[in-house]
Order: sequence, then structure tokens, then C-alpha cells
Amino acid sequence: MPLQNIVPAEYDSQLAEKVAQFKQAFAPFGVAELTIAASTPLHYRLRAEFRMFHDKGRVDYAMFAPADRKVPVVIETFPVAAESICELMPRLRDRLQASNTLKDGLFQVDFLATLSGEMLVTLIYHRPLAQRWEAAARGLAADLKVQIIGRSRKQKVVLERDWVIEQFELNGRQLSYQQIEASFTQPNGQVNRQMLAWACQQATGLGGDLLELYCGNGNFTVALAPLFARVLATEVSTSSVKAAQYNMAANQLANVAVVRLASEDISAALAGSKVLKELQGIELSDYRFSTLFVDPPRAGLDAQTLELASRFDNILYISCNPQSLQDNVSALQATHEIAAAAVFDQFPYTHHLESGLLLKRRP
Repeated sequence: MPLQNIVPAEYDSQLAEKVAQFKQAFAPFGVAELTIAASTPLHYRLRAEFRMFHDKGRVDYAMFAPADRKVPVVIETFPVAAESICELMPRLRDRLQASNTLKDGLFQVDFLATLSGEMLVTLIYHRPLAQRWEAAARGLAADLKVQIIGRSRKQKVVLERDWVIEQFELNGRQLSYQQIEASFTQPNGQVNRQMLAWACQQATGLGGDLLELYCGNGNFTVALAPLFARVLATEVSTSSVKAAQYNMAANQLANVAVVRLASEDISAALAGSKVLKELQGIELSDYRFSTLFVDPPRAGLDAQTLELASRFDNILYISCNPQSLQDNVSALQATHEIAAAAVFDQFPYTHHLESGLLLKRRP
């Protein structure tokens, strides 16, 4: 994201253009009304990554010009990052600058912040990290009141913990999430809250049980679980599954089972063509699934998962790629129609636009 493209005065018009493109693309599917979740024009990103540029003994944050990935651009400020990241950046840089132990071999710095005020900083090096580094990093963490992790090739040094806790209110509930370093989390916290609120609004009254694919750390699972009798949530990432299980317990959700499975495996298990050890103790025949929730990668749903989706009365679909969403909706046209649609501007000043659809079985 070139910094020269960040012009808050142009945000509304840029969003309007993206929304118009979405409406045009989905008009053939009957999308007329559209919920629009805008971002704040500045300080919306809870994650930021910077290369560290070393020059004449000085170290600075840097990005690279799109026209030449070998030319570093020194970053003095990054206004799209959360205010807590922006406030920490110069303080951290000055502390790194003052310590050869912390500065030497430093290749990259990653920030992970939360709406509730926690911060995790990952320092990535080209050299092995010894006890001397750990002692200096502990002092840095204590002074700056942040969590610090050190990484180098085949090495990860965790001083206290490698996760933060995100907490916020949603529909009268206080939700809590463990977010693990280097695992996926929603980058735009306020827009994520709007996504969760929209999904809950669409799910209200659907009843029955919920099957969720690609659940990640349980971001949507935690919000949606009280609206269904039972939830079976699946995810392939081991760290995300552990975080999701932690988050179900932290939010006292006893009606959710989280299992490590790919979407094609759960499709086969539901079809009765495969018996999976991961489902030991879970009786699929006892579930009365009314709704499928999916938040897939950019490629969208594969053919096997689309066939599975076609058997559900309701499909809640969150997408990060309008093109693959179009393809999937087209494949489901014979069985389902769009009942509600929304767009979520997670990434201002870019062409990216997240979206959500509620698809209901045709009469």
C-alpha cells in the first residue's frame, strides 16, 4: 500500500466506487439492497509489518516501492495502523537504536495490537538469538509494557506468551479472543465487529444446528454460537484450532465442538463415505444442521464443498474475493437465492472488498 495513496478526504469516494462495482457484479443474482460497513479513514489496522533498514549505524522502519522492490522507503509514520502501534513505533525504534544487542541483525518488526489495548511485537533476525539478547529483550518488554517475541532461522524465543487477548462488546455480550502470533486474525478490528454484528443479524431465527467451515480462531463461532442449538466448527490450521478451543472455553460456550478437518473431509464424512478419527466421540447423525457458515480462502469453495453447501437450507458466506464469490453463487443458483448482502471495507485505499451473503434455499 503506497503511503501516497492514503488520502482520508478521498476515502468515501473510493469506497463508493468499490461498492458500485460490487453491485454491478451481483445485480444478475438479484442483489438490490446492500449493507455497507465502512472503515475509519485512519488508524484501522491492528497488524503491521516493517522491514528494518540499516544505514550508517542507524536503523529505521521501511517498506518498498511497488515499482522497485529493492528500494527501501523509510517510514516515519504509518497512519493506517492503530493509534497504539503508531505511538509505540518511535519509542521502540529509539530503544532498538540504542542497543547493539537488539539492533544487530534485526531484519523485520511485526506488530499485533488489539482494540482492548494489548500489544505483541515480534523481532525477526538474520542471526541466532542468545541469552544476552533475551536479557535485553526482557528489559525492553518491561519498559514498553508489551509482549516481545524473538525469531530467527529455526528459532523462536517467547519471553512470556506468544498471544494477545482481544475483548470487545457485541450485542450486549463481552467477547474474548486469544490471538496467536503469526496466525490469521482480522486486521481491521472495528470493521470485524460490524461483520460479526451483520452475521448475527442474519443468523437470528434460523434455529437448528450450525456447521462452520474455515473457522480460524473462532472469530465468527464465538459470536454465532448462542443463536444455534449446537455448532460443529472445522479448521485445518493446528494453531488456529487450539486458539478456537481456548476461545470457546473462555466465552463459556458449551454447545460448540471444534475439530481439525479440511472442508473436503467433513463433506465426505457427512456423505458417509469416510470415517475420520478426528470425529471420534462426535455423532454426526445427531446434528440437525439448518445452516452452513463459510469464510473460505480467496479461491472460494471447491466443487465438493459446493455440493455440500447445496444441501443446506441456509448458507452464510463471508468472502474476501468477489470473483470467487460470483463463481460460487452462480454454481448455487439452481438451489439457492440471495436473501441478504453486505460489504465490509477491511482494506481502505485498496481494491480489496470483503463481502457477506445470506443464501436461502429456493422454494
